[in-house]
Amino acid sequence: MGRAAANEINIPNLLKIGAGTLAYTGEYLKELGLDRVVILFGNGLIDMFGGSVMDSLKKAGVEVLEYQEMDTVCIDDLISLAFSMPNKTQAVIGLGGGKVIDAAKYCGYLLNLPFISIPTSSSSDGFSSSSASLIVEGRRKSVPARLAYGIIVDTEVIRSAPEKFLYSGIGDMVAKITALYDWKYEGDYGYAEVNDFAMMIAKKAVNSFVRTPFQSIQDELFIRELLDSLAMSGIANEIAGSSAPTSGSEHLISHALDKLLEQPQLHGIQVGIATYLMSLVQDHRYRRVDTIFTQTGFWDYVASLQMKRSDFESAIDLAPSVKPFRHTYLHEEAYRERAKELLRTDGQLCRVLI
Repeated sequence: MGRAAANEINIPNLLKIGAGTLAYTGEYLKELGLDRVVILFGNGLIDMFGGSVMDSLKKAGVEVLEYQEMDTVCIDDLISLAFSMPNKTQAVIGLGGGKVIDAAKYCGYLLNLPFISIPTSSSSDGFSSSSASLIVEGRRKSVPARLAYGIIVDTEVIRSAPEKFLYSGIGDMVAKITALYDWKYEGDYGYAEVNDFAMMIAKKAVNSFVRTPFQSIQDELFIRELLDSLAMSGIANEIAGSSAPTSGSEHLISHALDKLLEQPQLHGIQVGIATYLMSLVQDHRYRRVDTIFTQTGFWDYVASLQMKRSDFESAIDLAPSVKPFRHTYLHEEAYRERAKELLRTDGQLCRVLI
């Protein structure tokens, strides 16, 4: 009897996370055999980082065919942009925050070209994921794309970003605790098939992060561990063929808030609050979640935002409709009611929400 064909997964061909990596971008691309590239920068980032990157590419003999700043994730704009890129383009580089990373990722996907991810903040695991959050017919939607061919993260650049982006990354990383428990719940009750290897990778990523010793969230070790763990999360999703290992009920609450609020907070901030709430609902590792949020200063930052308890109550009711094909804890009415009760009675949530 012949052996079953092995599943194939994509992983980045390049992963460089450390201080000063931005200045070696040209060398890294040359090693990958990429000589002609298009670069998309986030707003205002050409002035901040363009010189360093361009010098590095020129020094390595990598030709920049086009470069521009981007502030749109409208799918129609990106389709037009992608198919106007020069035919000899070998890779699309995205340098900046979530918007430009998603834009470059999708352009690379449309053209079947390698995408090089160079995030300038640690606000989420989007820099390593294979999906892109775009505006489709006026509404934000997660669409399929492809995992980055290369990831370059300069921890000095990450450290220079406003601290709120670090808090957002912390919230998005700790969310793997409740996301994995939701996925296990779906598997146990026959609503989903759980990939044990993807589960292991995501679990190792979050456990490694929450056990990292630190004096300050600005510590090099802490930032590197956060970014390493966020990158591993993207690999877990790739193995699973979905975002289930890293996105559960806590993400549904955040997506619902995005729909309800005129000015939502950063994705990872909303997700982090919802993670603590759902860890209480699941009765699973809530002390660990509370400890890391307290020690990092995440809770103190959240308390300064004056977020409303009533918005979270509305988001809980809306959450199941965000992904009706899932069956997380929030897809059960009893758990939704429990979540709303905890919003009113848990001491930590009463402190940070108004």
